[in-house]
Amino acid sequence: MRASLIIALSALMLTPAVVQARPVASPAAVDQTTATQALTLGREVADWQLAHMDGFDYTHFHRYTADPRGWIQGALFVGLAAFAQRTGDPRYAQAVRAHGLAQGWGLGHRPLHADDQVIGQAWLWVYSKDRDPAQIAALRARFDAILANPPIADLAFVDGTEAQPCQARWCWSDALFMAPAAWTGLSQATGDPRYAAYADKEFWATTDYLLDKQEHLYVRDSRYLDRRDDQGRKIFWSRGNGWAYAGIVDVLKTLPADHPSRPRYEALFRQMSDRLLTLQKPDGCWAPSLLAPEHAPPETSGTAFFVYGLAYGVNHGLLKGAKYDAAVARGWSALAAAVQPDGKLGWVQQVGYAPDHVSADDTQLYGVGAFLLAASEVGAR
Repeated sequence: MRASLIIALSALMLTPAVVQARPVASPAAVDQTTATQALTLGREVADWQLAHMDGFDYTHFHRYTADPRGWIQGALFVGLAAFAQRTGDPRYAQAVRAHGLAQGWGLGHRPLHADDQVIGQAWLWVYSKDRDPAQIAALRARFDAILANPPIADLAFVDGTEAQPCQARWCWSDALFMAPAAWTGLSQATGDPRYAAYADKEFWATTDYLLDKQEHLYVRDSRYLDRRDDQGRKIFWSRGNGWAYAGIVDVLKTLPADHPSRPRYEALFRQMSDRLLTLQKPDGCWAPSLLAPEHAPPETSGTAFFVYGLAYGVNHGLLKGAKYDAAVARGWSALAAAVQPDGKLGWVQQVGYAPDHVSADDTQLYGVGAFLLAASEVGAR
């Protein structure tokens, strides 16, 4: 981690409303221990989650959480793979590999749905280590079928419809985390540029439709283009923007340095970063509804994705300046305070598609995945 980011942490104090279970290091110790603390807490959170994969009654949506190839577990294993890469800990690498073997390196059952593609990003990470073609065979076959017959659905959501026709494409902000990096990652793994070309086209179609050009934030889907809260404010869901923001980072990780669209992704990343800085609360978190900071409880899934992206930008020279270092520092301190003594991550808004209530004991696997992504960047030296 950059020294300036570590030094910035030494000046920070958490507000009492955020501190729940875990003390923050004293200012004298923080600048020497922050990166280590990130990896230590990451291990505690990862270990708690891996020890609680045999039943999900601690979540509000345990039936959906149990799907081993679905988006909830997919987001966890994407974060765990990044954390395994950062730490070099073979236990976490083996956990991702074992999950892939148990699933036959397969994907979810919906051929076109982005949620059923995210687990492929974890398989790609294992493939980068093992170079076993079987590990990406299902992913490649599915994407080849899509390339042979690309969906042409309209991107608008239909009110009152559970199965949205538009979800044959990336018509909601979450999809920008679930799918694009699997496509660009497959091009990186195989050398075939067609996958990245498809992702590039679809990513910008979604962004042109859902990104508010004045606010530099994504509405969750077309239903929120004109929707307002009770004070007349636009509704920008924290986790919905976190999915998109982290998705941009993951595309940047897998897109060639000379790709013609890379400057456009970097420009979008910087615009979102600067807007997010203005919306961070003094306690280090971002509100579930980004333009409604009066919502007092912390929320860790959106916050973790934002910390991940900001720390990545700092570490890779895309974001330069003390304001970014300080934002990462505040955000990480809030995340650290949300880890309970046994390693359980709290304050994770449950499954949804809009800002909602959250409580201290709420957790979910995608929140853990986001936390591990953040720890992997804050813990970088």
